[in-house]
Amino acid sequence: MTTSNLTFIIREAFPSELLWVHERIPEFPGKASLDFYAERLKHRLHLALVAEKDGELLGFKVGYQSDTADTFYSWMGGVRPEFRKLGIADALAEYQENWAKENGFKAIFFKTRNRFPAMITFGLSRGFKIMEVVPKGGAEDYRVVMSKRL
Repeated sequence: MTTSNLTFIIREAFPSELLWVHERIPEFPGKASLDFYAERLKHRLHLALVAEKDGELLGFKVGYQSDTADTFYSWMGGVRPEFRKLGIADALAEYQENWAKENGFKAIFFKTRNRFPAMITFGLSRGFKIMEVVPKGGAEDYRVVMSKRL
């Protein structure tokens, strides 16, 4: 895949690769662990992706079947800061949405926080709609639930 003069591949990821990229996303506070991913994904239909260039991991996206059988939850993802604004997040999202559609899902949703306006803008640019705002903590921590039909 080539975007903005950057050629990279998107492929399915190992939990250790998800964790490696996760640890390099400054917006993710605290430490994650392999169990953080393994526990969330076990016994669920899921898709874990990385974007990679010449063996270097640039970003990731992971999601799974929600409690509603025909709805896919785009749970976690990010692009390392030095590789942002190059189309990697769009490419990962496009891959995930196509996979979800091919696997019978009718809708996809994600949650973000008010403090991440770039993520809200990203969702709106991809055709997501704000479905709910869930108060939690201060206004900056309110959860913003975004969804779209596939």
